[in-house]
This record gives sequence, C-alpha cells and structure tokens, in this order.
Amino acid sequence: MEESSKTLYVGLDVHKESIAVAYAPEERGTEVVSLGAIGTRQCDIDKLIRKLQAKGAPLVFVYEAGPCGYWLYRYLRRKDLRCHVVAPSLIPRKPGDRVKTDRRDAVLLARLMRSGDLTSIYVPTLEDEAIRDLSRGREDAMRDLKATKYRLKAFLLRQDIRYEGRATWTAAHLRWLSEVVCPTPAQQIVFQEYVRAVTEQQERVQRLETELHEHVKTWRRFPVVEAIQALRGVELTGAVILIAELGDLTRFDTPRQLMSYLGLTPSEYSSGERRRQGGITKAGNTHARRALVEGAWAYRYPAKVSRHLQLRLEKLPAEIQAISWKAQLRLCKRYRQLTARGKHANQVVVAIAREMAAFAWAIARTVPLTP
Repeated sequence: MEESSKTLYVGLDVHKESIAVAYAPEERGTEVVSLGAIGTRQCDIDKLIRKLQAKGAPLVFVYEAGPCGYWLYRYLRRKDLRCHVVAPSLIPRKPGDRVKTDRRDAVLLARLMRSGDLTSIYVPTLEDEAIRDLSRGREDAMRDLKATKYRLKAFLLRQDIRYEGRATWTAAHLRWLSEVVCPTPAQQIVFQEYVRAVTEQQERVQRLETELHEHVKTWRRFPVVEAIQALRGVELTGAVILIAELGDLTRFDTPRQLMSYLGLTPSEYSSGERRRQGGITKAGNTHARRALVEGAWAYRYPAKVSRHLQLRLEKLPAEIQAISWKAQLRLCKRYRQLTARGKHANQVVVAIAREMAAFAWAIARTVPLTP
C-alpha cells in the first residue's frame, strides 16, 4: 500500500496528431516505462488518465512548450491533475546523443522530471493568452507592412523614380505616389498593386490596434498596464506587450530575475581568475525585450515630463509618479554617462532597457492585481 502511493512522473512528447507517453516511478533507479503513442483527442487523453490512475499513484504530467500550445495543460488542470510545461532550450541533453525519437523524448522528460532537473515555465490564462495573441497579431501586421513598403520602394528604385522630399510615408509623399507614372502600362499595374498592398496593410494594422485597445480595457491586468505607462517611452501598446508577454511581474522575486528572464543580462565565460563578459544572452521573451529596447530610446533626451506623459501620470497614485520621475532622472543621466564613455548607442540603449525592467517591476508591485 505504501509503494502504490508513490508518484508517477508522466512524460508527454506532444505532436499535432500523436502524443508519445512514458512514465517513471518515483523510486530512483527504476526503469522508465514507455507506453507508446496515443491520439490527441480528449477521449484518448481520458483513456490514458484512467490507465495510469489504475496504478493507484498520484500523477505528474510534463511536456515541452511548442506549436501545439497549452490546451493539454489546461485540460489536465481542469481534471485537477498536476501538469508542468518546460522550455525545450532548458532541457539537459547529452552532447554525444545523436538519436532523437518521440519515444526517447518522452522517456527523457519523465526521467528528468523525476530527478528534479526540469524548470516549469509560466503558462498564461486563456484570457491573458488572448490579449497576447492580439498584440502578436499586431506585430505580425507591422512586419508585413514594413516588408510591403520595402517592395514598393525597391520597385521605384529599379525604375529610377526618386522622391525628392525629406521623409517618406507622409501626406506629401502619398500625394507624390498618386502622381507617379511608370514607363510601361504593365509596370504601372505592378506599381498600383504595390500601393494598394501598402494601404491594405495599413488598414489591417489600424484594425488590430483598435481591437487591442478596446479589449485591454476589460482585461484584469489593465490596472498594471496603466501603471506601467508612467515610464517614459512606454505607451499603451508597449505596456500591453510587456504585461501580455510577461504576465504578473511580481512572480519574479527580484528585478535581476526579471532582467535575466528577458535576456538583458550580459553573457559570461569565466574560468579561474579570468572573467570575461560578452553581449546580452537574448534568452527569454523576444517580444517583451523588443518593446523595452524601443522605449529606451526616449531616455537619450534630458529628463522632462511631456504633455502626453503628464496626461498619463495624472491618473496614477503619487507613489507611481515618484517612481516615474526617479526613473527619468537615473536613466537620462545613465544614458549620458555611457555615451560619454564611448559606448555604442545600441549598447547604451540595451543597458537602459535593462534598468527600465527594474522600474517596471517596482511599479507592478504597487498595483493590487484583480483576481
């Protein structure tokens, strides 16, 4: 009876049409058992759960984060079962192991979960993931718009049709585009299609931004989104990206943990008495890191509360306003100091973004989260 209460660690290698399953008893040294592959339907999952529960032991499931998302995690949690999702990049692997199969991956997950060598990642709620998908959809639209504009400008360059104005995509530039005449009718058709594609992509971006701004108002994390906007360089869209990607910032015990999660800390290769640091690790969440780096450029100017920032600050408590001004004084000064030392502008901005994350963490701690 005592032996039957031991935990079973179940490794799942999840794919679109199949899931490879293996389980490891809690006793160290016992063999990991492979159960083969099952389907991905709910009835297949239920059958597996019944089969494992018949062994009379608590179950702990684990699988890698991947393109199949978190549906399996949520389904198992609804059944009051323990489940962990791990990052593929953080799974220990032997350097000489050159054989990879679904069965071996499931066995490896079960064995490492039993030994405690896996670290679970943060899994957002369905509501949080919806806002994150909306913000990522906007980013994809922005990327497509940028590529479409490049195609149009490359086409005009091939025809030696040059715009003599100072800035592109302004009202003056758009009027100039409406007057462009290409050498042949066929090329004129291509040009008009490129112009139309740019217009369609701009409308797509506008639609997604409108939807994002509307949905975020009813989001339970909206108070944190408003508070984070106290930082200079972080407006509504940037704040939504940060919170949608990172979730609850207070889940990090220290700002340094948040910086490390964002991949904004220097890489290091030290041995003996020699200490060698390199560029940032670029680990963790790319979207949140990009939003911080883009916002960090605002600190290259002297500390100042602009009209737009003042309007955002008026809605916030005095404690958050004080953190905002403290951040400005420190980061603007920090930017000047690093620039005076001859650091490249990109390096300086990354250093500022790293400290911005710490101030964002401090602000988030002052906001009570709505359950």
